[in-house]
Amino acid sequence: MKNKAAAKRLMLCLTFGFLLCGVCGTACAEAPDAGLEQDAGDTNPEAGSDKDFSDLQTPDDQEEAYEYRSFFLPAVDVFSQPYVGDPMPYYEDGVYYMYYLKEAGDSYRHSIYLATTTDFVTYTEYDDPILESSDAEDAQDGWIGTGSVVKVEDKYYLFYTGHADSASREFKEKIMVAVGDSLTSFEKKEGWEITPPDELGQKNDFRDPQAYYDAETGEITLTVTASMDGTARILKYTLDANLETPSYDGVIFTDPVGGFWNLECSDTFRIGDTWYLTYSAQDDTLWYASADAPYGPYGEPVRLDGKLFYAAKHVEDGENAYMVGWARRSESPSSLKVEAWAGNLVVQKLAQNEDGTLYLAPVDAVAESHSVQRELTAEDTQISLEAGSPAGYADAFTCYESFLLTGEFQYTGDGPFGLSFDYDGNDENSKRISILPADGKVQLLFRDGKLPITETAAELTPGTTYTFTYIQEGSVGTFYIDGVAALTVRIYGASGKGIRLFAENNAVQFSSLQQYTRP
Repeated sequence: MKNKAAAKRLMLCLTFGFLLCGVCGTACAEAPDAGLEQDAGDTNPEAGSDKDFSDLQTPDDQEEAYEYRSFFLPAVDVFSQPYVGDPMPYYEDGVYYMYYLKEAGDSYRHSIYLATTTDFVTYTEYDDPILESSDAEDAQDGWIGTGSVVKVEDKYYLFYTGHADSASREFKEKIMVAVGDSLTSFEKKEGWEITPPDELGQKNDFRDPQAYYDAETGEITLTVTASMDGTARILKYTLDANLETPSYDGVIFTDPVGGFWNLECSDTFRIGDTWYLTYSAQDDTLWYASADAPYGPYGEPVRLDGKLFYAAKHVEDGENAYMVGWARRSESPSSLKVEAWAGNLVVQKLAQNEDGTLYLAPVDAVAESHSVQRELTAEDTQISLEAGSPAGYADAFTCYESFLLTGEFQYTGDGPFGLSFDYDGNDENSKRISILPADGKVQLLFRDGKLPITETAAELTPGTTYTFTYIQEGSVGTFYIDGVAALTVRIYGASGKGIRLFAENNAVQFSSLQQYTRP
């Protein structure tokens, strides 16, 4: 095990020569301690740790130059950039263990790797796989799929999906398990498996076991996603602490929306008196449904974020709860499509309203790590925009490598407004985070609002003052209308350039605008 940030910096320096080495001397300093409070006092326009993007204008060059911290990305391995797929978070004794399916690099067919953190601000990456896909001919786990870790008495069980690469296998997917005495070493339990029940009527999709242990009953509960009769379902199993006598208990949740083949990476947990089921509908977004009892019956599901925050699962530390997912990426940073599997690890705080509804919020330590207040490109912290069509714009912020924006807004009309990111100096190619009050949405759009990428619900009221928070690191960002909505975005090619406020067919008052970066 080691922290591979230094290896990545060396790779970048070798790639970009003296230009990047000059930057690296300051930008790669140790991360600040968590828990810093933002100082609203004097601004510091020259923090000294900002990466110079003047000669890194292409999206590809910028992406290679980023040093991801809070939005963890595995280090470059043998000149190949790996990515985080389907996290399997686990918490113990002050440490968050982020198991994940590693895509590319030295990972063999989505083997499970590990990164740990104590604060979500910095991560320590483990070099070797925690559980590796089998290279044996005709192996059931020729590929590894998502699972979960659970502690049962003095053992740790890592349940996972065995995905067969061989056409000769009767079942494409089965549930399998590995056993460990610690959280960093597991051994597969040979011959142990759970096979899809006959009533599914299909043998291809049966995966993503999420495990829970009840010490009082001595039982392990597993939820598993599968499709039955062409409809996505979540199934329930129980077995004893010795992994014996697995019993199929039936379907606990059926997709009420329709059209989803699988409800991937499901998770069940309680906040207060309410039980929740979360899942990522395949090729869609993160959803949740609530219930008065464990495992249902559940009410109507609600989306929590857009399509770029995927496969998120819950983890809690006794004080706070979080959703841990990955931020979708483009196959190429210059692409206008954001559809590739796996990306950066993203953690968001999970919060509950008085009525039991859930929303996502910034992680406190991540927000507080941006403690250096910066001068705005605007002349004032308050900006009024009133425009018809075309939109009106006002300079406001700068897109640094890692930054945080805060402010308030109030509007009176129906038209869109929000943040506009410069891409190449041409307004036609700008990228927008756009609030659409008439549609009850917040969206990410490319090409100056003409090309929609992702969206989530945001029901707002004219004349009401709302606060917003935006955190971006590298090309990954999450926009929060605090207490209302969260939208994870991917904005390539904007670093070192301006961010403007815009409004179209609306009158918007922005106030209390602030920008922060890291020391």
